[in-house]
Amino acid sequence: MTPGVPSNGRAAEPLFRLRGVRFSYAGRNVALDGIDLDVKAGERLVLLGANGSGKSTLLKLLDGIIGPSEGEMTALGHEVAAVAAGEDAFRFHREVGLVFQDPDIQLFSATVMDDVAFGPLQLGLPAVEVKERVDEALAAMEITDLANRAPFELSGGEKKRAAIASVLSLRPDVVLLDEPTASLDPRTKWVLVDLIVRMGLAGRTLITATHELDIVPIIADRVVVLGEDRRVMADGKPDEILDDRDLLVRANLIHEHLHEHGGIRHSHPHPCGEHHDGDPDDGEPVAAGAGEASMSAGGDGRRP
Repeated sequence: MTPGVPSNGRAAEPLFRLRGVRFSYAGRNVALDGIDLDVKAGERLVLLGANGSGKSTLLKLLDGIIGPSEGEMTALGHEVAAVAAGEDAFRFHREVGLVFQDPDIQLFSATVMDDVAFGPLQLGLPAVEVKERVDEALAAMEITDLANRAPFELSGGEKKRAAIASVLSLRPDVVLLDEPTASLDPRTKWVLVDLIVRMGLAGRTLITATHELDIVPIIADRVVVLGEDRRVMADGKPDEILDDRDLLVRANLIHEHLHEHGGIRHSHPHPCGEHHDGDPDDGEPVAAGAGEASMSAGGDGRRP
């Protein structure tokens, strides 16, 4: 039975429950400041926020790598502070898996197969089951042909898929993804988005941190926006969040960029970090309307 889903028909307890959670690095640098959040089993949740808003820190809390500096937090019935201190951490990490933004953190073996087999081997599973899990995870990420390749030989997208496979081989109920499409070329990005969608359709609880607006309607059924004050700014359906231009501007996910045509100045929203035609120090110009096209996912949820 999926954790958090009772057989008696009563409302399920959330898989994750955070109340007033704060976290500070070295006791000084505040990364999260008063987070209240519930996550139910089977949700496809996106943590949406600009760089520095605390998304990665929140994923580490959800994974039990670190415990809150203040506040109350439980995950799958465990006190996260206790998990971070090592209490029942081994069993917890069989149920919750985190895919880091940098896949090189997770790929350290001689071959992809060895990396994907590492987790099941640590569980002490028999060789037959280890092979079954490895084959299953490689197939799910469509990288069976890469099994005997060394991680350093892989492209960025292939590394991302191998890192996800190394988590899937543990068959976790919850998968946490930190900026899974960052730094990928467009074709590889959308291949990976398709694979993330399939994971959600398989019934897993998915929590994805990103600042890329165009993938949100495809991978999420709920969006939580983190602001630059490291607090929750909004919580709602993808279309509600993406249609709220003022919210996205305040969250530094888009910005108003002024244009001048024939002496008339006007503004358009642009995803933050995108180049604009005529901006100083731009490496290359962007065609007129690029900002609006990037925001079209907020309307119909389709890919570019």
